[in-house]
Amino acid sequence: MRIGITGHPGVGKTTLVKRVLAAVPLRPGGMITEEIRKCGYRVGFLLRDVATGREGLLAHRHHCDGPRFGKYRLCLRDLEELGAAAIERAIVEAELIVIDEVGPMELQSARFIAAVEKALASGKHLLVTVHRASNHRLAYRIRHEVDRLIRLTPSNREEKVQEVIRLLSG
Repeated sequence: MRIGITGHPGVGKTTLVKRVLAAVPLRPGGMITEEIRKCGYRVGFLLRDVATGREGLLAHRHHCDGPRFGKYRLCLRDLEELGAAAIERAIVEAELIVIDEVGPMELQSARFIAAVEKALASGKHLLVTVHRASNHRLAYRIRHEVDRLIRLTPSNREEKVQEVIRLLSG
């Protein structure tokens, strides 16, 4: 089962992924991104390897030197050596490949794109969050090729968490 999750920023896509991971009986691999907040302000995005717990930076206001995205700079090295590598390893070792998220920053990496394309083609269970409006060919493919695309909203969050758990547990 390949499940795509999309929705507005802050709607709870990563929270859904974390709740699903805690509930399904599948060995996960892949990556999660989370906000880094200091004094109530978002200063960057953390990358976490789901299988190992290793962490790095996807983007930060002060600690990265890659391409600029608004207030942030991309940490391309961490994205490739931690994030894309975690997806590549999950294709081989995991029962559930997790990719959170396929968005404009992540799509700057050719290695990340190739890893996501391999994950889509792998035939393994896949839980992927995808930017709601990206016109990138990979984001388009995900939104149109997954077995189930879920548009997360504040009013359907709890119902959709349970739906994804059922789909991956059954």
